[in-house]
Amino acid sequence: MPQWQGKSRGNRLGYSIFVFVVRTVGVAPAYFLLRFVALYYFLFSWSAWKHIYNYFRRRHHFSFIRSVRSVYANYYVFGQTILDKIVVMAGITNRFTFDFDGEEHLHEIVNGGRGGILLSGHVGNWEVAGHLLTRINTRINVVMYDAEHQKIKAYMEEVTGGRNFNVIVIKDDLSHVYAIGEALQKNELVCLHADRYVDGSNTEPMVFLGGTARFPIGPFALASTFAVPVSIVFAFKETSRHYHFYGSAPIDRRDNELKNEFKRRLMANFVGQFEEKVKRYPVQWFNYYNFWSRSESENVTEFTN
Repeated sequence: MPQWQGKSRGNRLGYSIFVFVVRTVGVAPAYFLLRFVALYYFLFSWSAWKHIYNYFRRRHHFSFIRSVRSVYANYYVFGQTILDKIVVMAGITNRFTFDFDGEEHLHEIVNGGRGGILLSGHVGNWEVAGHLLTRINTRINVVMYDAEHQKIKAYMEEVTGGRNFNVIVIKDDLSHVYAIGEALQKNELVCLHADRYVDGSNTEPMVFLGGTARFPIGPFALASTFAVPVSIVFAFKETSRHYHFYGSAPIDRRDNELKNEFKRRLMANFVGQFEEKVKRYPVQWFNYYNFWSRSESENVTEFTN
């Protein structure tokens, strides 16, 4: 079964080198240096390599050569998104451009006065777009696991001056649920990532890219519990200097719709949009473990919108 540890890779020295390059000579030289770092992971990170290769080969049905090239492209673009995040959040001069497709839906949610939930995944670079969504007159909260290396987190906050959104840490005592409720009462937005889970979480098997994949139930259960409008959001890197943000129209609980029915409809909506975006931007899903079930003979739920 898929196993994810809830933490990111990297070390403080690596981050500091790239920050120094970006600040002294610019983004383009940092991208050039990144090619060699991506090559290192491409050659020596076998545990992750085999999973991302199988993703391209089995799920997108790429040829052997294209799959191998896509593995390297995936590592390289992942590094670019990290650099871009540093550049934007630290206020370093850049020439990045953005298309905000669906930003009006987030304004609509905020104007409703009930707060709202944003569902996203570990694709593209939503954090950069979220940092730039300053035109939305409320605070954005991001719910995440606190298993990243503390030194790297501290260093990122040091060089970027911190995030312009609040982080709600998932804890065993469920205090994060109360924090989410308080944020929504203040008419704030709460972003939940709905494509990963840690061992022991409640999941639902879904048809995804032609195979059986388990998705965490928690984000959808939370959204249905608070009964606030939900938007599915993503941001993808389309060129070296351009990003495209996508925000769906608000999904709200219908009259007389049961909580469980709303939860199932949200999950169907998310998985459908997630699959569509992953097909459009295949190298920008940064998933380095076996996402699909080893046995695809289990009962699978095929939800309809």
